[in-house]
Amino acid sequence: MRERVLAALVGGLVGGALFGALMELTGMIEMVAGLVGSQSPTVGWIVHLVISLALGLGFGLIVALRPLGIGASVGLGAAYGLVWWVLGALLIMPAAMDMPVLVVDQGALMSLAGHLVYGVALGAVTAALAPRLGADVAHAVRARS
Repeated sequence: MRERVLAALVGGLVGGALFGALMELTGMIEMVAGLVGSQSPTVGWIVHLVISLALGLGFGLIVALRPLGIGASVGLGAAYGLVWWVLGALLIMPAAMDMPVLVVDQGALMSLAGHLVYGVALGAVTAALAPRLGADVAHAVRARS
């Protein structure tokens, strides 16, 4: 279980970095900084990666309950990204910034693409790393015996 959660944390960082790069290209990273009253791209990156880690932890707790193959993990990751697009980009973030909620415009659609990239990367990295981490832990336990 711990291996899957750790793998999902790494997946959250990888997905967050990819999504963050897309936001950087579109000038949206500064909007994330606005969640904490800043306009700094550096602050935006920090906030974004902290959120990415937190969401990765949530995904890790979900997949810890049942091991998934790569296809199922990627599919679940994409669905997870979609859910967080609705919750985060369409509800929480606009509400926190006194903007209208549930508005699907060009920016929201770009955000959807980023959330899907995040989710797919999260699912793929989690599925790829979890077995390796599990094998490393098992090897370390056998070595101590």
